[in-house]
Amino acid sequence: MKYNPQKIEKKWQRIWQEEDLYRAGPPSKRKKFYVLDMFPYPSGAGLHVGHIKGYIATDVVARMKMMQGYNVLHPMGWDAFGLPAENYAIKNKIHPDVAVKKNIRHFKKQLSKIGFTYDWSKEINTTDPEYYKWTQWAFLEMFKRGLVSESYEPINWCPKCKTGLANEDIQDGRCERCGTKVVKKPIRQWVIKITKYADRLLKGLKGLDWPEHIIKMQEDWIGRSEGTEFDMRVFSGKNDLGGIRVFTTRLDTVFGMTYVVLAPEHELIERLKENIGNFKEIKKYKKGVEAKLAEEREKEKKGIRLEGISAENPFNKERVPVFVSEYVLADYGTGAIMAVPAHDERDFEFARRYNLPIRRVIRGVGPAEEGKREGKDLPFVKDGVVVNSGSFSGLSSGEAREEMTRWLRRKKMGRKKVFYRIRDWVFARQRYWGEPFPLVYCPRCKERILRREYKKGEFNKGELANPGWVCLSEKDLPLKLPKVKYYEPTGTGESPLSNIKKWVKTSCPKCGGPAKRETNTMPQWAGSSWYYLRYTDAKNKKEPLSRKKELYWLPVDLYVGGAEHATRHLIYARFWHKFLKDIGVVSTAEPFLRLKSVGIILASDSRKMSKRYGNVVNPDDMSRKYGADSLRLYEMFMGPFGQEIAWQEKGVVGARRFLERVWKLASGKRKALAKNGEGGKEGRKKGAERDGLEGLIHKTIKKVTEDIEHFKFNTAISSLMILVKEMERQPSLETKDLKLLVQMLAPFAPHIAEEIWQGLVSRGGPRSFPSSSKNDTNLVSGEGGLSIFLSSWPKWKKELIREERFVLVVQVNGRVRERIEAGIGISQEEAREIALRSEKVRGWLRNKKIRKVIFVKNKLINFVV
Repeated sequence: MKYNPQKIEKKWQRIWQEEDLYRAGPPSKRKKFYVLDMFPYPSGAGLHVGHIKGYIATDVVARMKMMQGYNVLHPMGWDAFGLPAENYAIKNKIHPDVAVKKNIRHFKKQLSKIGFTYDWSKEINTTDPEYYKWTQWAFLEMFKRGLVSESYEPINWCPKCKTGLANEDIQDGRCERCGTKVVKKPIRQWVIKITKYADRLLKGLKGLDWPEHIIKMQEDWIGRSEGTEFDMRVFSGKNDLGGIRVFTTRLDTVFGMTYVVLAPEHELIERLKENIGNFKEIKKYKKGVEAKLAEEREKEKKGIRLEGISAENPFNKERVPVFVSEYVLADYGTGAIMAVPAHDERDFEFARRYNLPIRRVIRGVGPAEEGKREGKDLPFVKDGVVVNSGSFSGLSSGEAREEMTRWLRRKKMGRKKVFYRIRDWVFARQRYWGEPFPLVYCPRCKERILRREYKKGEFNKGELANPGWVCLSEKDLPLKLPKVKYYEPTGTGESPLSNIKKWVKTSCPKCGGPAKRETNTMPQWAGSSWYYLRYTDAKNKKEPLSRKKELYWLPVDLYVGGAEHATRHLIYARFWHKFLKDIGVVSTAEPFLRLKSVGIILASDSRKMSKRYGNVVNPDDMSRKYGADSLRLYEMFMGPFGQEIAWQEKGVVGARRFLERVWKLASGKRKALAKNGEGGKEGRKKGAERDGLEGLIHKTIKKVTEDIEHFKFNTAISSLMILVKEMERQPSLETKDLKLLVQMLAPFAPHIAEEIWQGLVSRGGPRSFPSSSKNDTNLVSGEGGLSIFLSSWPKWKKELIREERFVLVVQVNGRVRERIEAGIGISQEEAREIALRSEKVRGWLRNKKIRKVIFVKNKLINFVV
């Protein structure tokens, strides 16, 4: 029977679905494994081969875990609210709700062809009112506890999308969605005080099994700065005009301060306008700067001196000029800095531009550092020894920071302080397609709050902090998004919902008086911040999830997705989770124990796949031509999982050829060896071959198991290819050999593995395969035999694994200096000879006398010198 992947795949997908093979079991004593993909937003373009790489990887792991006896939860859903879906709907002149439903159908059809283990009974959609009811509920809980506030500050505004954006939605000064240059615009919005969780978000990263670069990106985005805040007196001539507070992480350099810089928004500028000689010029400069984004401002090292104004250094009473410059940000630190150009790169660049003094007060330790940075050609930014700093001279940088801070504290002029780079979460969008805010504005309640004419406990913390805004009660949730004909953004700063008068006008849930609904909607990130929780209890109408299911399924054991979510989604989800822990909804401190990021699959022209370039590869086409198993196998074999790599269709062809070899191997005429081999010389030869094959099989089991665990899918497949090649050389194979082979292949190529397995276990041998009739459903759980995915994952036997090579650790005086691959069983003399061939080892032993050699067989050699 010829290998026909399309026929086999369609058949097994139907059987798996009918048997509900992949439905997660209820909470029990059985060990669980929760594996999760970052769910997609259902775009009109559909999935390309790059999108499914991560989905295939989680499927491989899920299938192996099933076979290892785990209760596996592997769900899928849709991140369907937000700008992507709405912009697509506007472009195609179709309502977002209609577009989303159509696109989801297409996505599900595409996913079904690839044969994933998704438990579709847990499917969620962020636009479903039964889902976003609990998004609204969580928002209200934050609001009630004072974590939400109304704001009128300038925010990031995308002129094309006509909406506000969070800092995380901007890349290189442009809207992440449409690429338009973002500007600052004052507008009313809601912000969530995520900064209150900054320290916990930072500390929570410790102990997570995440890629180092993702951890680093989170740390940098949160941006904890520990330093000193202190006061300086401000003067106009001899007149003391009050104080200014500055923040620095390098107080040890304070004697090198030669000027002070204020952010353009700093309140001192307006307060001292009568004393500033060039206030009109300053005002004009401020107006041009305040519309710029933070990252643009930090690059620009221009500014203007406040004429007639100086600030006094509290340590030496020296008065220095005061400047206003865009490279200082109002929302970081105090919005004012002491500038030390000899020891800070930004200050150095500014000082060179305006010919300001550069005074060195830190010297490097050792002649190499001193020689490198002597003079005024470059700033010395490292810690070192304090010089030219009065009584603090001679201290190390660390010691000086401590002593100087103590001095300020004694004088009641300063204190230690911690600041964070992360900003509060701009949570409102001036668009239609999002979760409505469960808030109403009531003028009567506002007056009652302002006049304090209310009973104790009548208004919650959020309502008191935002007078006039009143929470809906839980029984009124979900507040559904109204159906509209026109949903295009207004561009005025108001949502299209503001035009739906019947929906906007309502009554206050507190006093019954006339009120208006909030007309902004929540951002796309709202629904995706907690979706992993809802998968565990998707049909629960009484609560977001039950305690029993939360305790069993959480945290997520494995989370896989794109690195583009390293800051936005992951920070928001971690914050949301920590808040829910605070109010007793979840019990774990972190949502995702292990994270793996997917390497991008580029088109064959090495560019990003895009309709614009016409280089998109559709997985449907690949499955149709070569089979879904070939596609799956190639994507896992094409290179290291996290590596960016270009698509090559010939690789799918190669995967198909390999599967045809497996098919031929399993269906060919094979004579089973007798239990004790055959007699005579020929029998002994076959017995030796048999022993060699069995050893290779068990090495392969170990390799494939460990490689899947460590996401080394390409090397796992490579080892399977080696095993198949060896099996092809054998004059005969036992059925158990083929069983072990297809079990290891099953996570990568489930359809062909299932078909071969049924032939091996149910029909009396490898040549007999089940038919394609619907009656074959009994193969999964009935008399015909079990699905391969209900069989036990192979276990290797240590006694059959004879390792031929090992890594020899070479030490000098107990410290590791080299690692060299060597043959198992080498003697001390052989190990010594191998070690001394290394130039690195010889370097450590040069001009040294070897007094003793310590040798541990098959492990290490240590030279004591």
